[in-house]
Amino acid sequence: MEITPQLIEDNIAKAKTGDQKAFSFLLDHFWNDVYGFQLSRTHNENDAEDISIQTFSRAFDKIDSFDEKYEFRTWLITISKNIHIDLIRKQKSNIINQAIQEEDNAVYDLADDAPTAEDKLIIEQNLAKLLRYIKKLKPHYQQVINLRYFQELSYQEIANELDEPLNNVKVKLLRAKKLLAEIIQNKKQ
Repeated sequence: MEITPQLIEDNIAKAKTGDQKAFSFLLDHFWNDVYGFQLSRTHNENDAEDISIQTFSRAFDKIDSFDEKYEFRTWLITISKNIHIDLIRKQKSNIINQAIQEEDNAVYDLADDAPTAEDKLIIEQNLAKLLRYIKKLKPHYQQVINLRYFQELSYQEIANELDEPLNNVKVKLLRAKKLLAEIIQNKKQ
């Protein structure tokens, strides 16, 4: 059977009355046009097929709005193009929303390492208590503790500062820590 413009017009008219055979005819006749158009836009067979199905579904739902002074093929391609644009917008919107949500989640997932006011107070109290214990040591032990733990000097830097051999500094620091531990232990009892 030869497909003429008149045959297409007749099937469009029948489709407007709800004739299922006319819908099938139009679908069969224009499927390749719509599918090919979408395949060239999406470069994905599944997407092209999904959009083509949506195109015919929408076209058949709105067939009463088709104006015969235009070509049916052009009308279908326009519907198809609009569906594709809507899908792209929706995908972009979803991507943007997902990115925003991930960004928000990343902000909320940040661990707050800053000490609270209560933490600072406890640290200050403990430090003050520790300094009182250190002051009970002999001055030369206080000095090595200060240089090592408060000024964070290396053993060699302490040896240079005190103008003493490195081994003396190590022994002095070890002795100062033992004495300090004894003072702290005695205060706890």
